[in-house]
Amino acid sequence: MAELTQNEKRLLAVLEKEKKADAPHLADLLDATQEAVVQWAHLAEDKGLATVERIVSKEFVYTDEGRAYLKDGLPESQLLRFINPGTTLADLQKHEAFKIGFGQLRKKGLVKIEGTLVEKVLHITENGTVGDSNLKRGKDYEPLGSSIDLDESALRNPSANNPKTKELIKRGILQESETVRYVIAITPEGFALAKKGLDLCEETGTLTREQILSGSWKTANLRKYDVTKLPKKAYPGKIHPYQRIIAEMREILLEMGFEELYGGIVQQSFWNFDALFQPQDHPAREMQDTFYLRETLPLPPGYEKVKAMHISGGETSSTGWGGVWKEEKAEQCVLRTHTTSVSIQHLARNPNPPVKAFCIGRVYRRETIDTTHLAEFEQLEGIVMDEGVTFGNLLGILREFYHRIGFEGVRFKPSYYPYTEPSLDAEVYVEGIGWIEMGGAGVFREEVTAPLGINYPVLAWGLGVSRIAMLRLGLKDLRYLHKSDVAFLRETPSLRPSKGGI
Repeated sequence: MAELTQNEKRLLAVLEKEKKADAPHLADLLDATQEAVVQWAHLAEDKGLATVERIVSKEFVYTDEGRAYLKDGLPESQLLRFINPGTTLADLQKHEAFKIGFGQLRKKGLVKIEGTLVEKVLHITENGTVGDSNLKRGKDYEPLGSSIDLDESALRNPSANNPKTKELIKRGILQESETVRYVIAITPEGFALAKKGLDLCEETGTLTREQILSGSWKTANLRKYDVTKLPKKAYPGKIHPYQRIIAEMREILLEMGFEELYGGIVQQSFWNFDALFQPQDHPAREMQDTFYLRETLPLPPGYEKVKAMHISGGETSSTGWGGVWKEEKAEQCVLRTHTTSVSIQHLARNPNPPVKAFCIGRVYRRETIDTTHLAEFEQLEGIVMDEGVTFGNLLGILREFYHRIGFEGVRFKPSYYPYTEPSLDAEVYVEGIGWIEMGGAGVFREEVTAPLGINYPVLAWGLGVSRIAMLRLGLKDLRYLHKSDVAFLRETPSLRPSKGGI
């Protein structure tokens, strides 16, 4: 049998008398923490000298809202008591429990609306039909609610087996609390060993300078260590996994010779849409896609060229979009829907080559939130302007970036975007999933560059950062990138020093 540590011996000495006890009780006797006692017990258990029983128990705790309902009843019960013959919906709306209670009553089919009046209805239960205070069943006279369970029993006596208890948890009225306790017992082998007598002389776990200089360590009772045992897992502080991926992308682009751009999240519609040759009646500009603000900003000097481009094509061969172009619509501020609004302003300030820049920032759109969509997310945008750059250069830049971020298979397919021509979508191959679209790219149209005085080709591309993060981290739900889930943060490893790697 492996040699016992001093703490295991102390534990067995106590268990010789106690036979079996909870960890808190043993911790008091040994003047130690409960965690330490459980650890010693597990070591003794590995040697067959003790047993450790982990007992998990659940209990239900009332929230502040639940404690109030425990006193006055659930909102639907409060409201039901308030309904009498002649009670109107307007009367009910005055009751403080109306907002929650009326919906629950409708959901459970306990009330109906006749014109402006609210009436209790017959309700079929396992025991038969129960009438309200205005109805009779034979000779019986039974008010509604007297034998119908309005979840009140689950509120007052919650049970893990009661589905109504689960409903109250969903409503935020109850919270499930889990407690764990450990019961430690000595085995016959451990008892026999303890009976023989245990050497409880104090052990030396850490040598001091004096012990080393004097040589007294040679006669000290040194604590034995088992190097095969794994130490307690440590969770050091580290940067959020999503922020690490963003930082890696930033580092890759800086190494590729790009400079980083910064811009405000509030942008003028002129720069967010009009300067990019997006027509003012484009669906993406409607309320369901864009967060509009009450604020407006004056249009920049030279906006007339953009206006002319939209209406007639200006001085180019384009015919524009035609129709009407309104200054007040271009002046309106929005939460930026893409970081291209930052890139186009940088080009307007720097119309001469070379320009090689990128922007990583948060953008906002009116999306229905689900596992793959959020109303706010990060986008990465890049632009390259220089003499003689071509569509082929754009493909090479994209392929190099995706390779460095960790994707071996990269392909492109034709696409359409209002402000680039030709346009493409970039796809990457992920083992076990297949080809996944990562973002769009193209060469800025003449309708975008000409009004700004740019006479050179501009390559532009953008991608959703969160989509790459989901693949890198193996997530099924995009919302995990923004949750403070301690387990997720602890178990997600830091990125390797080398670039990329899915």
